[in-house]
Amino acid sequence: MEIEILYWYWVVLGVMLMLSEIVLTTFFILWFGLAAVIMGALTYLFPDIEVSWQILIWTVLSSALALFWFKFLKPLSIDKTKAGLSREAIVGEVGQVISVPREGMRGKLRFPAPILGADEWMIMSQDSLAEGDRVRVKDVSGNSLIVEKA
Repeated sequence: MEIEILYWYWVVLGVMLMLSEIVLTTFFILWFGLAAVIMGALTYLFPDIEVSWQILIWTVLSSALALFWFKFLKPLSIDKTKAGLSREAIVGEVGQVISVPREGMRGKLRFPAPILGADEWMIMSQDSLAEGDRVRVKDVSGNSLIVEKA
């Protein structure tokens, strides 16, 4: 008995797998579904591919897509900033004064890397500061940082 898999079998399988991703939300089954749709296109273009080769190509393609996702795309989606975290994420950080706080006006501080979504922050200080001084964050007051010389 010879088994024949038509191209649309692959497309239906792929769509079903991709739709199951809505329920599972693993973002893993999606790649098997996408590989099945691609396999459907290949079977449409080359209808003489044997079933064993179709399954092998689908397996390799699914693995390659899943590996590509975990190796290259997923790391890009990781938020490397500390946006959304509490004040503990910024207290103790050291930055450089780029604008000195003056009587009634706040100064400005720049961190080497963005913290809580920004690399420049308004600052207040009890210490006398000069541009270029390195300061450490003691506390947060509203949208400004309270700093001291580092």
